[in-house]
Amino acid sequence: MSKTNKKHAARIRRKAHIRKTVRGTAARPRLSVFRSASHIYAQVVDDVSGRTIVSANTLQADLRGDGSGNKEGASRVGTAVAERAIAAGVSQVVFDRNGFLFHGRVKALADAARAAGLKF
Repeated sequence: MSKTNKKHAARIRRKAHIRKTVRGTAARPRLSVFRSASHIYAQVVDDVSGRTIVSANTLQADLRGDGSGNKEGASRVGTAVAERAIAAGVSQVVFDRNGFLFHGRVKALADAARAAGLKF
């Protein structure tokens, strides 16, 4: 097994452990974050009804910038997803880091979402 496969398997194990307790409801949906090597994605999900309320990512034209896969891009995505969630009537969320460490781009996205008005 290669090093990247081991890292991926470890993230999947962490993700499963987190998802045992983190559930999104209509009153408090789940803010899920996914980061790839070059982009970052965030979506607010109601797990009870199984629907995505709002989403944002660095592939969208209004959020694309000089740095898509860096902390600045993550901050833009965090701000955008928070503004869209508040416009959709969601003010409180539960944060799902999706098995990624709460550091770097994931932390930048969370901090920007908090600064834009979302409560975790």
